[in-house]
Amino acid sequence: MDQHSRDIVEHYTLRYREDARLDSRPQARLERTRTRELLRELLPPAPARVLDVGGGPGVYARMLAAAGHRVRLVDLVPGHVAQAAGGQPPVDAVVADARALPEEDDHYDVTLLLGPLYHLVRGEDRLKALGEAVRVTRPGGRVVAAAISRFAGPIDFAATGRLTGEAVQEARALLTNGVNDPRSNFTPAYFHRAEELLDECRVAGLTDVVVHGLEGPAWTAAEAAANGPLAEVVFSGALDLARVYTSEPALIAASAHLLATGLVPTGGGRQSAVR
Repeated sequence: MDQHSRDIVEHYTLRYREDARLDSRPQARLERTRTRELLRELLPPAPARVLDVGGGPGVYARMLAAAGHRVRLVDLVPGHVAQAAGGQPPVDAVVADARALPEEDDHYDVTLLLGPLYHLVRGEDRLKALGEAVRVTRPGGRVVAAAISRFAGPIDFAATGRLTGEAVQEARALLTNGVNDPRSNFTPAYFHRAEELLDECRVAGLTDVVVHGLEGPAWTAAEAAANGPLAEVVFSGALDLARVYTSEPALIAASAHLLATGLVPTGGGRQSAVR
């Protein structure tokens, strides 16, 4: 395990509870709701074979297993794997790296990458993870990959009254390379432009790629209203707009999280730039 991977494991083992994140604030509730809705739309009827790479403690894997899908979860963090395997319903889960999956070629109907891409700072590592997802997914199957928007952090700070002069400088730096400040309370991470995520999926060999904005353009309004009398009204409106504008190119980058979906080619068209 390289030092970057050790840093990720340490962060999620000692400093951060991923199992509580999706219930913590309006942005996270929007992310969870829209991810669930899109997975229901995108996945084939149960029982499909689903590999959840970087699936954390199993929030989405458990939902899919309860719906009748045959799910296996892979995560770099041993504590997450233990949580996934120990919950109800339990999830088949193993410790592994998204860049080297311990799975057979063409074995899954759907492969999810709902976390690894933003933890992989180097472009070649992101392409390895996407290439592995393509490899283990059958021709005609689907790969679904999440990323953090390049603009999420600074916009979030502004909406919640935390945009300091230093944060403005960090926003300018992010525009140049997409790499977050390593002194932050997050792991070293990469934040995507929407068109960049689209390109990476295509380079990895996926076709018919569509990028969705998960939280929609009004998620910051929900954050700003979180402690006021209109909190649930504003949240409901933000959710409605997230659904309406889910893949509108002019607005998807305004979301905090991006979700790309594409198909593994059938026949002679299948190829991946990275294996």
